[in-house]
Amino acid sequence: MGLLQKLRNFLPLGRPLIPRDPISYRAIGVVRNRVSEYRTAGWEDIRSDIFLREDLAPALEGIEGFSHVIVVFHMHTVSDDDRRLLTLPLAGENAGEIGLFATRIAVRPNAVGVSAVPVVWRRKNVLRVRGLDALNGTPVLDIKPYLPPYDSIPGATLPAWAQQAMQR
Repeated sequence: MGLLQKLRNFLPLGRPLIPRDPISYRAIGVVRNRVSEYRTAGWEDIRSDIFLREDLAPALEGIEGFSHVIVVFHMHTVSDDDRRLLTLPLAGENAGEIGLFATRIAVRPNAVGVSAVPVVWRRKNVLRVRGLDALNGTPVLDIKPYLPPYDSIPGATLPAWAQQAMQR
């Protein structure tokens, strides 16, 4: 039996390979900081408090032992029109266009943000972090500990255009 036949046997008839039904999540908390407008740089020193729902406070037990966490959040200010953007102009000597998924821009088909940030402190249901690139009022979807053996990739590389963009 060939691979195509195996896939046909596995997949429900008439269903697309990629589900198109909406997926919903419930926020576990909210970001509080002094940033009300998105910026492309200057997040390093921004301190943010993540207020978790009080019923989730026990889920933070032990998190303060980690130097960093990964915060997953919903970029709630991205408009539906902006989510249709698929390419962006490339600046500098490599002028042209680059695909959206080759960037870290906030405008994405699904407004999901992910940031690895240092932990400053934790008190009850509040986690203070530094460098979180999320606006005040941003819904938080998840918090995960940063685990260097899994989350850091030694020898990872960037294309030349991305290296140039980061130097600007």
